Amino acid sequence: MKKDEPPLEFPDTLEGFEYAFNEKGQLRHITTGEPFIFNAREDLHRWNQKRYEALGEIITKYVYELLEKDCNLKKISLPEGYGVIVLNPNENYIEVEKTKSQVQLSSDGSDEPAEKRERKDKNFKEAKKRRDFYEKYRNPQKEKEMVPLYIRDNGSPEEHLIYVWDHFIIHSAAENTFFVAHSYGGLAFVELMIQREADVKNKVTAVALTDSVHNVWHQEAGKTIREWMRENCCNWVSSSEPLDTSVESMLPDCPRVSAGTERHELTSWKSLPSIFKFFTEASEAKNSSLKAALTRRSHRIKHEEI
Repeated sequence: MKKDEPPLEFPDTLEGFEYAFNEKGQLRHITTGEPFIFNAREDLHRWNQKRYEALGEIITKYVYELLEKDCNLKKISLPEGYGVIVLNPNENYIEVEKTKSQVQLSSDGSDEPAEKRERKDKNFKEAKKRRDFYEKYRNPQKEKEMVPLYIRDNGSPEEHLIYVWDHFIIHSAAENTFFVAHSYGGLAFVELMIQREADVKNKVTAVALTDSVHNVWHQEAGKTIREWMRENCCNWVSSSEPLDTSVESMLPDCPRVSAGTERHELTSWKSLPSIFKFFTEASEAKNSSLKAALTRRSHRIKHEEI
């Protein structure tokens, strides 16, 4: 702490920070009406960062409350080490009701064969090596300065995603499963494909990446994965070009198009209309191919019966 730095104690409500959400859902200062300003105090980066994080905790809680109250979603706390997930408890999804002992059992893996646990440990270690290599490649001059920053209460984003896949998504009754993966989330999704390729291909209809930082070469994604991504994924990247303008890619994975903004953090929001259109078209194409397959099968059976 700097000599004249104020204490790192902050309010526990939005009002205490003098911020509130307006009718459009925009965070604005109660007095000035201005958006959030990170540099509230000049030359006090550490204090500003801690203030930013404290406000983020309050907003996270606020968003969860909106999802549960206005969207009728169900908040489920996963075993320690895997974070939180929110599921929609309608007929398209499984209901997850586990006792505390069941949760502990599944989290420590004691109900799994030793061989399977060893394989998982090996996969996670390999994933970490790829992640560390990628970070070094992306920013080699900061190699010595870098400190791993994981999702709160998680080993890594990749481990979180694989856990959620194995315990929730794979058991879901939903006919169409879609992913929206922003930034590092794209890297985590590619890792999921590497670990669960057959299941992902069978379960997922389409994937929208937004300014994804994945790299199929450094993550060692195989040819079959790259081919599937070319057909079922699209990456909306930060660009000055108009929304959906094709952007050249050096990677042999999926199409890249402009998100209509040069700001990394706005790529998901700006490309949202195009993402929903992409998902709708993918769902319709899947349903059409299924109908065609069923029709061919029906004709074949009738022919065989004759």
